[in-house]
Amino acid sequence: MTFRILSIVIALCGLVTLANAQQTQVARGQYLAQAGDCISCHTATGGAAFAGGYRLDTPYGYLLAPNITPDAETGIGSWSADDFYRAMHDGLNKRGEYMYPAMPYDFYTKMTRQDSDAIYAYLRTVKPVRNAVDVDHLRFPFNQRLSMAAWRELYFTARTYEADPAKPPSWNRGAYLVEGLAHCSGCHSPRNSMGAIEKDKEFTGAGIDGWFAMNLSSDIATGLGTWTAAEIATYLKTGTYGGKTTVLGPMAEVVQNSTSHLTAADLAAIAEYLKSLPADSTLRAGRQILYPERQRGASVYASYCTGCHQADGRGIPGRFPPLAGNPVVTAQDPGNVFKVILGGIPKRGKYPAMPGFAAQLSNQQIADLVNYLRASWGNAAPANASVANIAKLR
Repeated sequence: MTFRILSIVIALCGLVTLANAQQTQVARGQYLAQAGDCISCHTATGGAAFAGGYRLDTPYGYLLAPNITPDAETGIGSWSADDFYRAMHDGLNKRGEYMYPAMPYDFYTKMTRQDSDAIYAYLRTVKPVRNAVDVDHLRFPFNQRLSMAAWRELYFTARTYEADPAKPPSWNRGAYLVEGLAHCSGCHSPRNSMGAIEKDKEFTGAGIDGWFAMNLSSDIATGLGTWTAAEIATYLKTGTYGGKTTVLGPMAEVVQNSTSHLTAADLAAIAEYLKSLPADSTLRAGRQILYPERQRGASVYASYCTGCHQADGRGIPGRFPPLAGNPVVTAQDPGNVFKVILGGIPKRGKYPAMPGFAAQLSNQQIADLVNYLRASWGNAAPANASVANIAKLR
């Protein structure tokens, strides 16, 4: 009897240990899914979490992100851990078909099998949602998955991240996150006509859905050269930078759904890695451009902006961010400023909402205003705001 009771106790202890291990793996998987910002692309506006349907526009048509809840028929409920890893590492779906690189498997391929299994374990615990998604809405021939064969041959190599032994563990952790799960250069790098990242311009900023993802290199004028690692980490955690700016557009969603959930150690590692990215000196070309519309821009600013941002562009600390020295204003591409002026931005923390001025200002007035902002109060960005670009956003 004693032996039988002891056997039962040992068996129960084993089950408890297994359950604890599974809970630990699921919790880790949830954290990694947040680091990869899976929810942002796989959740449609107003839809259930991870149930798909979010629209991803491309120059060749659009895609709808698939359902990755554990629904057996319309999600990934019938997928094994091996199926999931093959998708993440090799860019092949359960049927062995090429996946479109709108799913950033060219970054996720660097993830370890252990991390892939943890994300898979977490996704198995989310609420199953029955939601059939017709993913492919691309034009011919891009709607044929076989057309991805050439793209993969040119731009994709399946490989797991290998640590650089010459760098400290914190730098390698930052590289693993930035180059892999967080796929930062997926938005912050320009792409060629085939939709692949231009490697010689990686991290130097790029347009995305009318917004501009900023330069993450160490360029002093347009990148993170003047930011400290601590300021970068704080920005990723809170969405604010030294009282100068707040996150805008898609980056606001990234902070809300992803980076604000990361540990202080991981944020510091990301910042350390970003600070090591070399500057792109070619961005300095043509910085000082004179233009005759300065007076018109100053007039628009005086009429619509000084009440909040003040005549000297310094704003009001804790209420209205400054425009002097604001990296959004001085980025090499003024797209974010266009979007803010046209559509406004919602209330964020202690900063009140800013209204949009699409109805009040003409395209010419906005161009004049933005060029004025980019060359005033010590700002030295090129006056490259054009009526044509603003019209396109409308």
